[in-house]
Amino acid sequence: MSVRNTAAYLIHVVRVMNMNAMRIVPQQEIEMATARPRPQVMRLTEAAADRIKAIMAKAEKPFAGVRVGVKNGGCAGMAYTMEYAEAVAPADEVVEDKGVRVLIDPKAILFLIGTEMDYKTDKLAAQFVFNNPNQTSACGCGESVALTPASESASEAH
Repeated sequence: MSVRNTAAYLIHVVRVMNMNAMRIVPQQEIEMATARPRPQVMRLTEAAADRIKAIMAKAEKPFAGVRVGVKNGGCAGMAYTMEYAEAVAPADEVVEDKGVRVLIDPKAILFLIGTEMDYKTDKLAAQFVFNNPNQTSACGCGESVALTPASESASEAH
């Protein structure tokens, strides 16, 4: 094997931090390295997934999923949004959980990291509930919330 072929095979040099030494890394080792998986932005409870399945089954036409986001408004500053999504937008974060596809509006991702979406039914109401670690407060009527963007350490915890 010529020096050029050997150099092509051993093309990357990595600095070993603890010894401040150099080591040559074979190409196969580099190709096996994979990126850290991204945390799932949102997860669903069985109740939420079942309710979304029921809603999608009754829809007048087929949809790509349900889009979840946040908007400015309400007495606490922000409100959650949900709507049918006819197509997956290029910047949407796609969450597939328990047989349901939820599309996260890209503007809402940092506000929703770590959120659990649930569906609660009681004597007077039935509604989706967002258990969000980024929520700092909520208004008395329950229609709006105050949210802070997730920090890097919070996103790594999920």
